[in-house]
Amino acid sequence: MRRAIVLGVVLALLVTAKSPLLAKDAKNGAPSRSSEAMASDAAQKYPPTIVFMTDFGVVDDSVALCRGVMYSIMPDVRIVDLTHEVTPFSILDGARFLYGATPYYPAGTVFVVVIDPGVGSTRKAIVARSKRGQYFVLPDNGLLTLVEERDGIEAVREITNTEWMIGTKLSSTFHGRDIFSPVGAHVARGDDWTKVGPEVPVKDLVRLELKAATLDEHGLSATVIATDGPFGNLVTNVDAEDFFKLGYQRGQDVPVTVGGREMKIKFVRTFSDVPVGQPLLYIDSRGHLALAVNQNSFSATYGVKPPAALFISRTGK
Repeated sequence: MRRAIVLGVVLALLVTAKSPLLAKDAKNGAPSRSSEAMASDAAQKYPPTIVFMTDFGVVDDSVALCRGVMYSIMPDVRIVDLTHEVTPFSILDGARFLYGATPYYPAGTVFVVVIDPGVGSTRKAIVARSKRGQYFVLPDNGLLTLVEERDGIEAVREITNTEWMIGTKLSSTFHGRDIFSPVGAHVARGDDWTKVGPEVPVKDLVRLELKAATLDEHGLSATVIATDGPFGNLVTNVDAEDFFKLGYQRGQDVPVTVGGREMKIKFVRTFSDVPVGQPLLYIDSRGHLALAVNQNSFSATYGVKPPAALFISRTGK
């Protein structure tokens, strides 16, 4: 019996030694696996992911219908609802949320985005692939502007293949259900995305005309571009790096002109660093300068709605 056990252990060791997936790592001698094998395992372990974003809201059945279309094509797909509460018709808000979300999802993720004020017009419906290996199924109306600036777009195709759409009688006002949802599911299923339609030059993508913050000897001129969900915080187009060039440190009062109102606002780390009801400047979770009121709405308290002009002078000016 003991001899049989020993022979079994020896055979197991020999098999392990010959396995290319359990070869020794050259640096530490630990078992390592090829990236191809791990990627294959991950693909088998986790279902493909569609990240879904619209301005439909959740009052009616629009979102559920789109999800149903995706599930009918690929029943085991995983659908993540990024948000369906984008400000109606706001392509900028959609571009901003897309820009904020994509770094947290892996290559192969399919983003289906329907903020489409030009639905039924001559605007193109497209599939784009970023240089990070993510796919975007959306209208060509500027939604990709910020993602393209940071990640780059590798290729674009116009959606013209009716076999990838739902039915033959397409609605002229519900392309989210009839075009973007089925195409997104086909791409997530692994169908050849180049079959969706003809190639579109990347240079021809529609882009938003965004005004960048500017820094000069007087200070920083910028824009309030949005409010932060239900809280009423003001989101700006000022990167933390640019703000710090003004010379301010946390704890200092900063002279700010926002929406025509001149104020002095304390620059702090987080909301509770000022008393309840007091305004504050802080760097938000996405690395931009923001304005808030502790446990209240800056937008409502001071009557500021985006877009609004913002100016901050340099320290000592």
